[in-house]
Amino acid sequence: MTSLRTLLASMRSAAIMGVLNRTPDSFSDGGRFVDEAAARDRVEALRREGAHLIDVGAESTRPGSEPIADDDQIARLGRSIEIVVERGLIASIDTTSPAVAAWALARGASVVNSVALEPAAELGDLCARHGASLVLMHSRGSMTAMRGFSVYDDAAYRDVVADVGRELVDAAARAIAAGLPRESVIVDPGFGFAKNARQSLELLARLDEIVALGFPVLAGPSRKSFLVSTLPEAERPPPGDRLAATLAACLACASRGAAILRVHDVREVREALAVAAAIDHAGARPPAARLEEAARA
Repeated sequence: MTSLRTLLASMRSAAIMGVLNRTPDSFSDGGRFVDEAAARDRVEALRREGAHLIDVGAESTRPGSEPIADDDQIARLGRSIEIVVERGLIASIDTTSPAVAAWALARGASVVNSVALEPAAELGDLCARHGASLVLMHSRGSMTAMRGFSVYDDAAYRDVVADVGRELVDAAARAIAAGLPRESVIVDPGFGFAKNARQSLELLARLDEIVALGFPVLAGPSRKSFLVSTLPEAERPPPGDRLAATLAACLACASRGAAILRVHDVREVREALAVAAAIDHAGARPPAARLEEAARA
């Protein structure tokens, strides 16, 4: 099985992380993949569409969501991790619970994706013992306490990029001190989590500064509310109808150095990245070569 580090070293563009929510209440596709057969079909569809890894979660992170007990998360997950691994893909477990993470790692997951920084040390130790990678996403406070999508105090950050970067580095340092190799740490700026729309847009615009921290960056703008915040409220589409905005955000993240894109629409994002790469390659040819091709045409 290819490790995440090996995968990222081989990529010319961003790797694509598909999403499998085994939850009844996630903001975008809650309830669609609770059934084991539907989850299996989703994994297969993501594989066909070109996902490099799949993030499997059993606890919603929508604003106001209640924590789910470890045993209930495990029951919801079913055989999802094994199915991802059987399909030859990297399995990521989306959880902040060390117990759930340990359960998933024992079944073949090789990435733990935490939407909280607080358990960085404990998850770092766990990932070190399993040879796994750890994604640390920036947020502040619990999902239950979040007031709403893209709702946060403007004064909460002096400089949102600098503050987020500092808090990510502090969390990464705790994971590394617990024994996790630095190269096994991935950071995520956490678009939409404890950030309003303006703050998320600024983070995206300056994502290269997060990349400059020296860790691979996972970016997850897919279908999020901040992408449509510039539209009149009555015209803002629901999550499932935000494909155009998602593609624009994913291309912006990739151009600023994101190593992984966490997305719901794998095929469309993969095609957009391929076109962007082809354009960049064509533009990189020496002028003499372009003139020769034009003459031959």
